[in-house]
Amino acid sequence: MEGKTIPLSFLFTFSIIFLSLFALSVTSSSLQYQKLVLHSLPETQLQSLNWDAQDLSAQLLSADGSEPDPGTTLSGSDPDPNNVLSVQLHHVDLASPASFNATPHALFKLRLKRDAVRAKAISILAAANVTVGRRAGRGHAGGRDFSSSVISGLAQGSGEYFTRIGIGTPSKYAYMVLDTGSDVVWIQCSPCKKCYTQTDPVFDPTKSSSFVGVSCGSPLCRQLDTVGCSRKKCLYQVSYGDGSFTVGDFSTETLTFRGTRVNNIALGCGHDNEGLFVGAAGLLGLGRGRLSFPTQAGRRFGRKFSYCLVDRSASARPSYLVFGESAVSRTAVFTPLVTNRKLNTFYYVELAGISVGGTRVPSIRPSLFKLNAAGDGGVIVDSGTSVTRLTRPAYIALRDAFRVGARDLKRAPDFSLFDTCFDLSGKTEVKVPTVALHFRGADVSLPASNYLIPVDSDGTFCFAFAGTMSGLSIIGNIQQQGFRVVFDLAGSRLGFAPRGCA
Repeated sequence: MEGKTIPLSFLFTFSIIFLSLFALSVTSSSLQYQKLVLHSLPETQLQSLNWDAQDLSAQLLSADGSEPDPGTTLSGSDPDPNNVLSVQLHHVDLASPASFNATPHALFKLRLKRDAVRAKAISILAAANVTVGRRAGRGHAGGRDFSSSVISGLAQGSGEYFTRIGIGTPSKYAYMVLDTGSDVVWIQCSPCKKCYTQTDPVFDPTKSSSFVGVSCGSPLCRQLDTVGCSRKKCLYQVSYGDGSFTVGDFSTETLTFRGTRVNNIALGCGHDNEGLFVGAAGLLGLGRGRLSFPTQAGRRFGRKFSYCLVDRSASARPSYLVFGESAVSRTAVFTPLVTNRKLNTFYYVELAGISVGGTRVPSIRPSLFKLNAAGDGGVIVDSGTSVTRLTRPAYIALRDAFRVGARDLKRAPDFSLFDTCFDLSGKTEVKVPTVALHFRGADVSLPASNYLIPVDSDGTFCFAFAGTMSGLSIIGNIQQQGFRVVFDLAGSRLGFAPRGCA
């Protein structure tokens, strides 16, 4: 009896499967891992929001340990690197009506919904075939450092960060959103044609001795992208990609950071403000454009600022924002800022590749993140986006590499935009493959909690990256948490200092 002949196609297929399994085993065993201590989504802890300049107990002290002078006014004096100031930290959800009586799971879903809207809006703006913004204006000479604590929304389900700032003279303290993806500084003002609900009383410019309206013919008025005139008064309008907008009088006003007054800041006094704004009185634009706060204050703080955003579920340390020479950490690694002449608001950087388990993912090439001559594509670092978005080919390669290294973890169903989730219920810690972002001149190794995050209170954790069909990639604040992110505009560079919130 003759033996049966095995088809060559079967042998070829079997060989491919065997070699793939062998490669998978070798690859997995050679990966580098790190420990992830598991934390569930925390319960919302409600606190009183009724505090003012007299309640600023959480401070960043100066280098000699003394409390900074609460009556400083920044003008044309020489820089003082020892003067660093802060305000008390409060969580963003405390300023959001949606947080009251909401479960951690519901807050997280709400956060992802807002995050998707923001990411889409940024992508649409970046893809628009228009030039937004002109060259940044000159700052004022001299200066001191000053800072303000940041309100973290990461752990409680919000992608936004807030700070407490005094507005006008005398100062009326209010919450303002911090946003590196926006330029114009604005607040809600009375009388309101239409104002959303905010935590603090609406600012009344008639009660401030430092409020000055801007005339239509002034150079400051001409710096606005969208400008109008009424009775010789300059009017501003800012529209956001999610349909939100603010309209009102353009003016100059004094802002106060923990007693330190910053004079003559151009801001919008909004009388018609509609959209997805939540709780805060307005927005402090931290972008690269000519009307952003860093550009306006300019040399008063050496054209440098940094922030550190803390995961509130894992640390009791405060988040904070610092302006001045003290903003630059000695442990930071820096990558050059890239200029997009079509859109000068965002902080563009060069991303050359990504590693998983200590090994570069070969198909994630620099070309996937290139900013072309037309101003399309590229990578930005954004404080207001939570989840990092990567161009689709880069994300798929990263996700697949991570799945290989995490194949021993029990998989869970997809959650929202996350397609790589795990059931870690009953565990207190696990080992996961390391992940590192390779920027030009700067390798940034992420803590495990920056890319495998809880999405409910039942032990479900998801890989906190997502793909996008847009050509623009966004480094979000989940991946930034725990780092001091340094914006050195004088040196045209952006830095990351690990464990920078200490």
